[in-house]
Amino acid sequence: MGAALVANLLYSVGFVVEKRALGKLPALSAGQPLRVILVLLTSPLWIVGALALAAGFAAQLVVYRALPIAAAQGIFVSGLVLLLLLSSAVLGEESTGRERYALGGVLVALLMVVASVREGEDTVGSGAPWMLVLLVCVPALAAGVWLYVRVESRAHNRHRVPTSGIGYGVAVGLLYGVSSLAVKGTSSRLTTTDLGEAARSLFGSPYPYLLLFTAVAGLVMSQTALQRCRASLIVPVCTTVTCLFTAVLGTLAFGESLPDDPLLLALRVAGTLLALTVLLAMPRHDPPPAAAPS
Repeated sequence: MGAALVANLLYSVGFVVEKRALGKLPALSAGQPLRVILVLLTSPLWIVGALALAAGFAAQLVVYRALPIAAAQGIFVSGLVLLLLLSSAVLGEESTGRERYALGGVLVALLMVVASVREGEDTVGSGAPWMLVLLVCVPALAAGVWLYVRVESRAHNRHRVPTSGIGYGVAVGLLYGVSSLAVKGTSSRLTTTDLGEAARSLFGSPYPYLLLFTAVAGLVMSQTALQRCRASLIVPVCTTVTCLFTAVLGTLAFGESLPDDPLLLALRVAGTLLALTVLLAMPRHDPPPAAAPS
């Protein structure tokens, strides 16, 4: 539990610091990935944020070795409250009433998923067939990249209403969902003190290669989107998609059993459906700016 709370804190601080740094950098384009990386590395403030996210990733490895996937995702998503407070206090971002209700609904939905987990009763998956992992991850990666490219092309149409960032958040969330499964798989391979054996086990699996792809593609896509959209909206959407993807497909891929109790099973299913419904109902465009008084 302590590692999960530390991961929440590090992720929230990391995203807010990165968003602050991105506001002072030239406009980024996902179509120029090398330039994006080079520009980011010129900002000491952005590097601090990136280091905080990297430390959160390390804490996440510890959590996945101790908790079932569904429970871990529920605890991780509780960090959204801290993120919203920080984005308001540090970045001056304000959410609309509809967005606040939606984010509240997401928190309720994912707390329902957490409530469906009983300590000591749910198994912690120790591994998954790598072909099954690829069957789950490759289509998700393709869908995330396709959606991002589609949102980008629409954003460049000057006659369209400015996007709120929902599409960006979903696209990046799919990539990070794959990354979460790869983190879970990596943690299952690092169970021996023999470094040679652990390295052979790890690099003989698809996990390090999935992590490498999602790290590079996710970095370029997320930072470009974060520069254009509010962190208080895009990060919660991204986190929700990541948590749902990981909790549902990760539970199945890693053989973690669903609750036997009908009430707990209903809680988990209802929480998942509620989160999806809220996500679909969130506004796709920012409200037009208020007219200046004459």
